[in-house]
Amino acid sequence: MNKATKFAAIALASVLALSGTGAVAANAAGSCAKPAKVTMLGTIKTEIKDQFLAAVKDYNSSQKCYTVTSIPGDGKLTFLQNVTPMYAAKHAPTIMYTLQEIPDMANKVMDWNGTKLASLVPKGLLAAANVGGKQVGVPSTAEAFGLLYNKTVLTKAGVDPTKIATRTDLEAAFQALQAKGFGAVHFSALWWSLGAHLTNTYFANAATTHEGRLKVLDALADGTKDLSADPVFQNYLATFSLLKKYADAKPNLTDTEYDTAVADLASGKTGFWFMGNWAEPNLLTAQPGTDFGIMPLPISTNAKAYGNNSISVGVPGYFMVDKVQSTPEQRAGAIDFLTWLYTSPKGQQHVAGSVKSGGMSFIPVYNGFKVQPQTTMAKQIAGFVSAGKTIEWINTYYPAGGQDLYGASGQKFITDKITGAQYAAELEAAWKGAVKTWRGAKK
Repeated sequence: MNKATKFAAIALASVLALSGTGAVAANAAGSCAKPAKVTMLGTIKTEIKDQFLAAVKDYNSSQKCYTVTSIPGDGKLTFLQNVTPMYAAKHAPTIMYTLQEIPDMANKVMDWNGTKLASLVPKGLLAAANVGGKQVGVPSTAEAFGLLYNKTVLTKAGVDPTKIATRTDLEAAFQALQAKGFGAVHFSALWWSLGAHLTNTYFANAATTHEGRLKVLDALADGTKDLSADPVFQNYLATFSLLKKYADAKPNLTDTEYDTAVADLASGKTGFWFMGNWAEPNLLTAQPGTDFGIMPLPISTNAKAYGNNSISVGVPGYFMVDKVQSTPEQRAGAIDFLTWLYTSPKGQQHVAGSVKSGGMSFIPVYNGFKVQPQTTMAKQIAGFVSAGKTIEWINTYYPAGGQDLYGASGQKFITDKITGAQYAAELEAAWKGAVKTWRGAKK
């Protein structure tokens, strides 16, 4: 069974919840040697910052041993660019959250093996954060990305998202929206979206097995892969160009782009937006009561092509706890907070509760979850998982900093500063010589 298939089975079990398993109590911090201050870099995602901080506040008031505080990072810098100076200054955060940089942090963080929280996660969802047998991190949630849509707008334009099976169908839908006076698609020029999510639509479809996809990464690292000669890459490039052609606005490379995109889709200005279900809380906050959905981004004109009918599903990030500069009490507090967040009734409400109730609307990935999300996208994702229509988050295996380079090249292409062939060449150059961390190689 390949990794994508394993993830589908595991994610489905998590989404539907293992009803026979009761919620496990948190460590509760009933007693402690001495109070400790626990810091966390960031708030998982900026989109749910307020909801996360509300959870932190509730946790802090629930016990007297630990005080958790969020340290804001610089959004313009990468995770490593934020955290490296903190370590150098001997002020490392106790809790950190990341994905591609996991191998870089393995020797600085604690091993979650043997902890209550790690025991509640299906093994398949722990794999990406397991380095040489050491469980470097534990997951936050499962997410998916593809084409988000405003159901009301699509209905007015006579577009049925379930009937869009090819890139040709997608273009016809774009044209139908424009004919009714709507914007066809909001195509965000955010470097992280272009670098991690859009490129994943190529790498996830580049082969039909996990090993086959890793071999594509091997070839790029070895400098032997010619993307321009790869028909899957050419299909990906054609889809990239299609999104550019029907974009409802000129590319915006600034941080205001995300909020603009939320406003465009929520208000009904446009029908589609290439993004992930992490945007659903923002959309529902902007336009309560509106029905938003998620569908695959088809990259082929052949409806039967691998991955054409599937959405990208994966774990967006893992929690790590520093072991180099933190005290035993701080590490105990970090574990207690995260265990409370994912196992206590109050914590679960913050994690999976609706936006209306102040929750983060996460899809649960821990056994024994009693609170289940009720949003349309969460239910649709469960349906795709149940039907086996998911493709891998191969971007999990990108080398640290890689998505930044791919995103920069994507911004050049989306603004017509380089051609498709030049874009391919820049991706090849960014990969060449990369340490094969996906094969267990160490830097």
